[in-house]
Amino acid sequence: MSDPLHEIVLAQKRGEARGIASICSAHPWVLRTSLCGAEPVLVEATCNQVNQYGGYTGMTPADFVHFVRGIAAENGLPAERLILGGDHLGPSPWQDHPVELAMSQAAEMVQDYVLAGFTKIHLDASMRLGEDDPTRPLDPELSARRTARLARVAEETLAKVSQRPQELKYVIGSEVPIPGGATEHKESIEVTNVEDARRTLEVMQTAFVEAKLEPAWERVIAFVVQPGVEFGDKFIFEYDSDAARDLARYSESSPFIYEVHSTDYQTRENLRNLVHDHFAILKVGPALTFAFRQAVFALAMMESELLPLARRSRLIETLEAAMQHEPVHWKKYYHGDERELAFARKYSLSDRARYYWRDKGVQAALTKLMANLDEVSLPLSLINQFMPEIYPGIRSGAIANSANKIVDQHIRSVLDDYSYACSGDYK
Repeated sequence: MSDPLHEIVLAQKRGEARGIASICSAHPWVLRTSLCGAEPVLVEATCNQVNQYGGYTGMTPADFVHFVRGIAAENGLPAERLILGGDHLGPSPWQDHPVELAMSQAAEMVQDYVLAGFTKIHLDASMRLGEDDPTRPLDPELSARRTARLARVAEETLAKVSQRPQELKYVIGSEVPIPGGATEHKESIEVTNVEDARRTLEVMQTAFVEAKLEPAWERVIAFVVQPGVEFGDKFIFEYDSDAARDLARYSESSPFIYEVHSTDYQTRENLRNLVHDHFAILKVGPALTFAFRQAVFALAMMESELLPLARRSRLIETLEAAMQHEPVHWKKYYHGDERELAFARKYSLSDRARYYWRDKGVQAALTKLMANLDEVSLPLSLINQFMPEIYPGIRSGAIANSANKIVDQHIRSVLDDYSYACSGDYK
């Protein structure tokens, strides 16, 4: 059986600009749109999103696998084309706990991910834990030893599985933007220093060898670095190939490719340049749910022009009410006065609204919106007004004039940028 991730590494080492998008989302509509066709699809869950206690999605690793595989099967995606990854697997959810407790919780989580069928494992033990000195960065050697400890758990767990899937592929390193985007505006961002990257790899390899995990080290395929991309509530740092040139060249002397987090909102040419420069695994999440929200809001605005108030879904107002009622998912991420907070709840690039689509009231409003628009013909004038980028496709017949297909296409436009970047056709 072919291994798509291994093939990408080999292609990169042959000088081909091939890569893969990593879909970091548990949103059903995003996943339905992503899990189509015959090309390999990589879907990842994070340690906070999915763990043995349910995470913020309420799903264990086994639940998440069942959920994603079910959508893939419904879409006709061949099982061997679906790659499941675990992101930042380590003690992050328990970093306020004593070291041994946090690490044992992390080990249990890694075990559950492997047993559930995840085969791409990003190990991240870079954070300080209970007894670690809070005034100093975590010692790299200590972080490496903790990472190797978790790798041993993963290897030993897989060895006990009766019907073993493909061998585990590991990703190491943690120099990434804050998950979901930065929480405050920054004036600049530093690209990972080559010497720091080299030192990290050296201490990691030493830790794996000392733990007698040489076979696992040989299956480390990627190293997480910061090539200078990030986004926040109101800003985007664009990729600059010149600034990342030394880091890109360093990859050419190693057996690894790079993994990059928070590539959301980069232009398609920036994404293509990232893949050309060996940053070949591109994480994307909020940009996909932002596209979903953007399409749904546009449809709600069309609804308000077509239907009397009593019949409308009031989706935008319902979502705002849900975010106000339970502010835990956005409160520490958005800043400003009440007007600025209200704007961010709707339109922030960080898209903290993505946590509220599971709310029962919001789900009911979305269902009503789509049902309402199924009963009317969407005028071309309104489509052109609220979604001009979709309008030419509807005019030509390439996109069906239906609310569902419009949402699909808006999400697909983000995925298409990644497909363009990862195709290997770089000129």
